[in-house]
Amino acid sequence: MSVNQHTHAGPPYGQPQPGYQGYQQPAYGGQPLPGVPHAQYGAYNGPMPGYQQPVPPQGYFPSLGFPSKGSPVSLNSDTSLAPNFIGSVRALPTSGAPPPASGTSLPSGHQGYSQFGQGDVQNGIPTSTAPMQRPPASQPFLPGSAPAPVSQPSTFQQYGPPPSSVQQLSNHMAGMTIGSTSISAPPPAGLGYGPPTSVPPVSGSFSATGSGLYTPYTASQGPPPPSVPQGLPLAQPPFSGQPVPTQRLPTEVPGFAPPPSSTGIGPSSYPPSTGAPRLPPMPGPPLSGQTVAGPPMSQPNHVSSPPPPSTLSGPQPGLPMSGLHGPPPPTHPPQPGYQMQQNGSFGQVRAPQPNYGGAYPGTPNYGSQPGPPPPKRLDPDSIPSPIQVIEDDRSNRGSEPFVTGVRGQVPPLVTTNFLVKDQGNASPRYIRCTSYNIPCTSDMAKQSQVPLAAVIKPLATLPPEETLPYLVDHGESGPVRCNRCKAYMCPFMQFIEGGRRFQCCFCSCVTEVPAHYFQHLDHTGKRVDFYDRPELSLGSYEFLATVDYCKNNKFPSPPAFIFMIDVSYNAVKSGLVRLICEELKSILDYLPREGNMEESAIRVGFVTYNKVLHFYNVKSSLAQPQMMVVSDVADMFVPLLDGFLVNVNESRTVIASLLDQIPEMFADTRETETVFGPVIQAGLEALKAAECAGKLFIFHTSLPIAEAPGKLKNRDDKKLINTDKEKTLFQPQTSFYNNLAKDCVAQGCCVDLFLFPNQYLDVATLGVVTYQTGGSIYKYAYFQLETDQDRFLNDLRRDVQKEVGFDAVMRVRTSTGIRATDFFGAFYMSNTTDVEMAGLDCDKTITVEFKHDDKLSEDSGALLQCALLYTSCAGQRRLRIHNLSLNCCTQLADLYRNCETDTLINYLAKYAYRGVLNSPVKAVRDSLINQCAQILACYRKNCASPSSAGQLILPECMKLLPVYLNCVLKSDVLQPGPEVTTDDRAYIRQLVTSMDVAETNVFFYPRLLPLTKADVDSDSLPAAIRNSEERLSKGDIYLLENGLNIFVWVGVNVQQGLIQNLFGVSSFSQISNTLSTLPVLENPFSKKVRSIIDMLHLQRSRYMKLIIVKQEDKLEMLFKHFLVEDKSLTGGASYVDFLCHMHKEIRQLLS
Repeated sequence: MSVNQHTHAGPPYGQPQPGYQGYQQPAYGGQPLPGVPHAQYGAYNGPMPGYQQPVPPQGYFPSLGFPSKGSPVSLNSDTSLAPNFIGSVRALPTSGAPPPASGTSLPSGHQGYSQFGQGDVQNGIPTSTAPMQRPPASQPFLPGSAPAPVSQPSTFQQYGPPPSSVQQLSNHMAGMTIGSTSISAPPPAGLGYGPPTSVPPVSGSFSATGSGLYTPYTASQGPPPPSVPQGLPLAQPPFSGQPVPTQRLPTEVPGFAPPPSSTGIGPSSYPPSTGAPRLPPMPGPPLSGQTVAGPPMSQPNHVSSPPPPSTLSGPQPGLPMSGLHGPPPPTHPPQPGYQMQQNGSFGQVRAPQPNYGGAYPGTPNYGSQPGPPPPKRLDPDSIPSPIQVIEDDRSNRGSEPFVTGVRGQVPPLVTTNFLVKDQGNASPRYIRCTSYNIPCTSDMAKQSQVPLAAVIKPLATLPPEETLPYLVDHGESGPVRCNRCKAYMCPFMQFIEGGRRFQCCFCSCVTEVPAHYFQHLDHTGKRVDFYDRPELSLGSYEFLATVDYCKNNKFPSPPAFIFMIDVSYNAVKSGLVRLICEELKSILDYLPREGNMEESAIRVGFVTYNKVLHFYNVKSSLAQPQMMVVSDVADMFVPLLDGFLVNVNESRTVIASLLDQIPEMFADTRETETVFGPVIQAGLEALKAAECAGKLFIFHTSLPIAEAPGKLKNRDDKKLINTDKEKTLFQPQTSFYNNLAKDCVAQGCCVDLFLFPNQYLDVATLGVVTYQTGGSIYKYAYFQLETDQDRFLNDLRRDVQKEVGFDAVMRVRTSTGIRATDFFGAFYMSNTTDVEMAGLDCDKTITVEFKHDDKLSEDSGALLQCALLYTSCAGQRRLRIHNLSLNCCTQLADLYRNCETDTLINYLAKYAYRGVLNSPVKAVRDSLINQCAQILACYRKNCASPSSAGQLILPECMKLLPVYLNCVLKSDVLQPGPEVTTDDRAYIRQLVTSMDVAETNVFFYPRLLPLTKADVDSDSLPAAIRNSEERLSKGDIYLLENGLNIFVWVGVNVQQGLIQNLFGVSSFSQISNTLSTLPVLENPFSKKVRSIIDMLHLQRSRYMKLIIVKQEDKLEMLFKHFLVEDKSLTGGASYVDFLCHMHKEIRQLLS
């Protein structure tokens, strides 16, 4: 596929796509090549104007036409090949120079970059000399919406509706030709996959000829993708630059096809799934197989031992994806093949590199020819790049506001910064869907296998430029609702009979309009007060609830916060108890309060515990606090009512005195054992006695082995990994905590847990109450004051201050035809419809899956209404309502054109992470792969234009599904390395279950920024690059963040001046890897890097742990675990290999 083409993004697909908030990643690649503007790529509709393409080599016949723009194009390959051979295509490095054109003579000793040997050239595509224009693609006009969205050059949008062209990588993935020049930095010289083979690049599809050898995917996963031998002729010239209508190519053209709405990758073009990960051009031992033995202190946030969380599931040979900057620089000599530049296009073929052999050593080659030549590797620049997709969406959709007035619009990506104007549908900050155009029938939904789900974040924080939901007060009569289904008044209700009655948009029942709510209709049937009432004109708003919506029919009291501090030997000795007490003195001034209130209405109480519990009376009339000890932990009660929960301002001096005394009182303790169940029971009983909801903040250090209800034993057993009993590691070891959670939810008692373990703590069991009450868990393994206090204190401050709704109940109503059937998140359900949460904060999401129970109609579409009943921090009972209208379709192509891959991955990860509770991990992984293969096979069979079985064809808005799915498969929960503890896995499993789409996006595919490329004079972030070791240069410094950790990786050859400016030391060897913050130095580079880190902290809900990694240091293994496009040490496939594997699975389904 040619990279320079725009995909067609005309009206059918022009809906805006979801945006990633907060990421500004300007460009993509390691370094932009000189002369290449960072173009934003529109969708692939022809080469970009202004870029001259290299001249075509010989063998290019003008008589062949281009595939036409609306139909998916396929690149045909020679069908005589065994269809699934996927070989890796890698060429020799030409010492960094651009590959020579296929007709040029090469200096001796260099092989041409050609994907096939230098044999015959197959016919290519016509070239011409006129500059190619990209047709502008305009977005549909949104009627009634404020500013119409921009007409954007369409881009390969990852998630929006796909353009109608298909990018295909042609037939066997093995012989894939990849596009000509790569726009990323020159191929690193030291990594390679397999022996040198010369490969001409091709651009959209790769046709392979010749048989390939099979190389295994990963030991456990299915048959290996094949790799193709050398010598497949196919030289396609690059686009030369005339505007080309995309029509279908004649089948003889082996390798080029502009991408129609899907991205396609030819089967044979896949890399063998074998090689080891490619190393960047750095010297140093290859990484595979080394283990990290770093000190516990530098572990990633959630990891108690060095491995980081977001591992991906396959080892990924590094695919340099981020180097695509746009069309090739005009200066390169022509090469055969179209360059894949944008998302789906291909960049240059990289050469084999020394340290890595090609196939898994020792595996037999299966091949139809005896003694086939060594496999070639698929060029990573030729497969869809997350960085490119994110960048394209940013440039196309970040400048105009997203107006929600039109049904079924796909929002910008979550990585795009954009403003939302609510004109009747809820903002994507509150609700994102896996598809904005859902099938009309259940048969069609089953056929596609695309899950229909919404990720809902009811109390999401909005940027300052957007308006908070209006609060509507209807007085004693309360909100107007449908008589039958109880849906709340919303913009989709239809007023009839002159405004005296309304017909429900969810169940069609007709209800009388209450007299106080009556209003006349205008000539269009709208009420004349339409714009004055938020519930008639906006997608999100709040109602003040009446007493009928309150427990026991009485208005609630303001909530309370109870701080419960472990004072056992470990907590005191580490300095933790003193740190908490010091921090609480200041943090209590920042308790949440309603907008205009002078002080918070929240009352506070304090408990300390080890094997017994100590309650404190801090009544304002006392001169000194009083302590009461409850040693009968088997029958918990609260020894005082008056004086336990107090107003901070009234009791300030008594509280300060208590916080000064606690560290002294327990300074000499020798008590090492703790209880845990009775601590929660004590907080619950205190809230019951005070007749209010509230939150417990529990600071806990060790496995509760003391005699008491909820006592646990150490059941950690690494030998269960990869057995049928592995699921028991994720299940609680006793039902005690499930029953306790149920009682907490009934009272509105939410539990937030701060854990400081030095060994196994059983997070799977201790986290049950937190999880089911809607609370949060924070974990600081091997806590050390000097390195961890900043992170802990920042997390604590934010946790205490953030917006929380207490005693919450959420229900999701849908219009006739679909219904909510499944729910994922941190909550409790006592029936099949109500999601109950003792507390719901602004970071938590609830994911809801929908199934058909009837047919839907294209005319009326489908509606969702999420209603959340909660108590605010001032004790006010409210209802928050979010409405969303979706389109319905009878054609599968419309479904695939309106999907959102980031939301789909969020749903699939949660589905899989719940699956490990009841099924073996391998079965969960296999079902994920199978479901995604079915989604893509259905697209191929029903929506893509006919093409050789050898091509992999991906829908435009799902072209990142394979790379992201591979990241989920390689994550610590589904494929742990030896150093990932059982507690880490349980912690991550719970964390991901309530993450929003932006958080799962960066968690599974971390953001990698080249700090040395940052412009010290601008506020912007440097352009992100792809997560592969091959993209790193040993002369640069990089930052990698995944929402839990920030790694700063320093190459061995970084200039001494940069090291001095950033770390304040004179040489690489003096950099300390125990730093938890960068030194504050007065120079532009230091200021810029610190400002980038501060900016990242503001975007994330948790304070990320900073870890300094020096190249070739023992911590580097931990860092490499996050380079998710590479093969992982735990056996996860590289992106290239996984793509081959998916292609094989799809072909098996189609055959």
